[in-house]
Amino acid sequence: MTVAGPAIELEHVVRRYQRGGTVVSALDDVTLAIPRATFAVVVGPSGCGKSTLLNLIAGVDRADSGSVRVCGEELTRASEAALTALRRRAIGIVFQAFHLVPNLTAEENVALPLALAGRADPARVRELLARVGLEHRRTHHPGELSGGEQQRVAVARALVHRPALVVADEPTGNLDSANGREVLALLDEMRRQEGATLVLATHDEGIAARAERVLALRDGKLVTPPAPALLGR
Repeated sequence: MTVAGPAIELEHVVRRYQRGGTVVSALDDVTLAIPRATFAVVVGPSGCGKSTLLNLIAGVDRADSGSVRVCGEELTRASEAALTALRRRAIGIVFQAFHLVPNLTAEENVALPLALAGRADPARVRELLARVGLEHRRTHHPGELSGGEQQRVAVARALVHRPALVVADEPTGNLDSANGREVLALLDEMRRQEGATLVLATHDEGIAARAERVLALRDGKLVTPPAPALLGR
């Protein structure tokens, strides 16, 4: 899908939550734009709004006010059906906790986004499993795979429908450093080959150093320029 303008545009976005008797501003007047085919990272301490920002971009949460445009579509007032259709068509999501379906094989997990969209492309599924080095494990279930293997399946699943945007929330957080580096390199390589925009939340300074764009959050606000201390937990 070809879209004119930035892949992601937020204008004066506010997102608040009720926590007990307190209102928490997860995002406070955030404005940003991320060009297409960019590798961007979101950094900041825990609770600063990173996951909230990614959830808004992925269309799984809604802003209280402001504008969120992704792949040329306004999400703030879109229907749930429209958001679901956008995710199935144009957005891939990689979770920290993998979120693979335990009773499906690696191959079936990768094929799931296509199945939900009423499509089948076995050749594409096999291609991605080969690219993540797991074609020989395609009939194994998640419980039979290591953490690094499960995350590589999750990466393949996120890319199988050729999304214009890939959103990854701490995708290396549950992996050791070697597997984390491998998954990051895989995500970066595959998003470049696919021409996708990658937005990744992290606490890892090494990951941030590889990005083309760094967005730093503190207390729900963008901080410019990002300070090294914001990478800490």
